[in-house]
Amino acid sequence: MISVLDAFIATLSPMLVMFSCIVIGFVLNKRKALPDNTSTVLSKLENSVLVPSLIINTFMSYCTVASLKQQYKMMLYCVIAAIVAIALAYLLSGFFEKEEYKKNIYRYALAIGNFGFMGNAIVPAILGQEFLYDYLLFTLPLNIAVYTWGITILIPKTGEKKSPIQNLCNPFMLATLLGIFLGLTNADSYMPSFFHTTVSNLSACMGPVAMVLTGFVIGDYDVVGLLKNKKVYVATFLRLIVLPVFFIGFLMILGADPKTLTLALFAFGTPLGLNTVVFPAAYGGDTSTGASMAMISHTLCIITIPLLYVILTSII
Repeated sequence: MISVLDAFIATLSPMLVMFSCIVIGFVLNKRKALPDNTSTVLSKLENSVLVPSLIINTFMSYCTVASLKQQYKMMLYCVIAAIVAIALAYLLSGFFEKEEYKKNIYRYALAIGNFGFMGNAIVPAILGQEFLYDYLLFTLPLNIAVYTWGITILIPKTGEKKSPIQNLCNPFMLATLLGIFLGLTNADSYMPSFFHTTVSNLSACMGPVAMVLTGFVIGDYDVVGLLKNKKVYVATFLRLIVLPVFFIGFLMILGADPKTLTLALFAFGTPLGLNTVVFPAAYGGDTSTGASMAMISHTLCIITIPLLYVILTSII
């Protein structure tokens, strides 16, 4: 039987791989080895090509009518958890800031972690490729929350805002619909092999490129300055420890099965994401808080995620 220490080390290994990619992106930025617009280019590459490829490849391989019928309850758990997460974020944000827009930065950060870039990378690495399909279905309500509520509060009042329907017409959602269609129609049996190989190879790039992007974005800032924001440490503690423990306990009370609880850990225990940097930057808002959140939480999560995962697997 595998020991707790062996399980922790096995879980820590893929986290260190992700962190190494963050360091590479950080160093590349600090050494000016890549153009200044690299973060913009990588972000567009991730959101327009690599993440959609990951989604299409996964749904095409695993999506069936039977699996969708089996997983609807799991998605319902995430809907409930997402609503509670947003409500808690509004309650807690007032303890961090008084100015409304800065409150929104904390609201988003406390409600929504980096369940996409980070979660999509570490779930197959830790649990296995077949679990990525379940994770994508589980986090679909969170993605809808990001593109409706999340984007709306992160864009400053002076910025141009689209309707929720317009925000939902994005590469992620379109790739999800296409992936479900290809899966339900058993595309693997009639699509040319080069198509499957192409989306498979592109999807394999998603995690490393996302983490290089994270490091590159953080590299735009003074590290010492980012470390001085004491409130971010509190937010990070909530994001990486308190909230995932709360939601696992909450879903346990609701009767969630062990697989749902494990997926919830990765969905709600991931670090503070880059949207709190990307969207304010696009509209001239303050980005220092978001950058501080990203750097501190992505560093500490290499320990907290394996630790919580080992504890969870020992009790369920």
